[in-house]
Amino acid sequence: MKILITGGAGFIGSHTARALVERGDEVRILDALTQPVHEPGAEPPIADTAELIRGDVRSPDDWQRSLRGIDAVIHLGAYQDYLTDFSKFFEVNAAGTALCYETIVAHDLPVRRVVVASSQAVYGEGAVRCAKHGVVTPGPRSMDALAKADWDVRCPVCGADVESVPTPEEFANPRNSYGISKIAAEQATLALGETYGIESVALRYSIVHGPGQSVRNAYSGLLRSAALRMRERKAPVAFEDGKQLRDYVAIDDAVAATLLALDHPGAPGRAYNVGGGRAWTVLEVIDHLKEIAGVDVDPEISNAFRVGDVRHVVSDISRLQGLGWEPRANLDDVWHRYWAWLDEIAPPAQTVDDAYARMEREGVLRRAGS
Repeated sequence: MKILITGGAGFIGSHTARALVERGDEVRILDALTQPVHEPGAEPPIADTAELIRGDVRSPDDWQRSLRGIDAVIHLGAYQDYLTDFSKFFEVNAAGTALCYETIVAHDLPVRRVVVASSQAVYGEGAVRCAKHGVVTPGPRSMDALAKADWDVRCPVCGADVESVPTPEEFANPRNSYGISKIAAEQATLALGETYGIESVALRYSIVHGPGQSVRNAYSGLLRSAALRMRERKAPVAFEDGKQLRDYVAIDDAVAATLLALDHPGAPGRAYNVGGGRAWTVLEVIDHLKEIAGVDVDPEISNAFRVGDVRHVVSDISRLQGLGWEPRANLDDVWHRYWAWLDEIAPPAQTVDDAYARMEREGVLRRAGS
């Protein structure tokens, strides 16, 4: 099978491309190789035998060049960040996805299946359980509450304390530009696929961890920021109080889910959560990294928050498990591999601090009480 991977030089894309090449598929990659994910002039991590087309998912011409002779598409190319260039999220993520289908339909291309990367970000605040009102989906926390360091989510009906529960695919309530653009792309994928007879699958990835994750992209998140500061013998920073819950999935498991979505006859027509199967607090992850790094530094509880961020979100993975997928990797092993990979690439110092400073300048990162 000949497969196009957009964003195939990125984190998930490069690992997926190698897995496809190893099993004997032909792989073509469409990637813009832009900052901050890619360093200018650096050799992109392209799988052996894969063909690279440098181009943009917003370009009809680049889609036409890339889709010639293709049997299936894995569309991972996306814009991810915490910055305030709101329209770019929709141009790349939503319009870029629609352009994939537009090109296939307009040129009557024999593309059998399209797998599109969605995101856990479509949930906004994840599902919670109230003792009185059961499972509910709260709206965003108010800026007034966050400014007072009031971090907790409460029942939207009665205001009582709640507990986080795994969020199934039926829920979606994105609160930032990235999440909104991703639910738009996902809805276009499933609707256009059904209308035009193109087998289509959306994968809502949780936070994917492992070697190859960009060290320059602030969106790469906690693993990157904590590990890089520890390498400099600095305290890792925990936003809010560090007790927020997150869902991490190993890159090997994310690739396995992607290949399943590409191959399984029962996959098309739905969205699937791709998560790690358990909740971690930010402070728990930092503790594990401290042991791996052998660094005895306490985290800095910053009392800072990212605008549009959520308190707790963990994905319900039972739908994808129903197709035979399981998260099998041990995250401690993955984090060990990530730390060893950082030793190999020797990332530049100050990367994290520079990202924090830029986010603060642009009003994306704010401090309670200020």
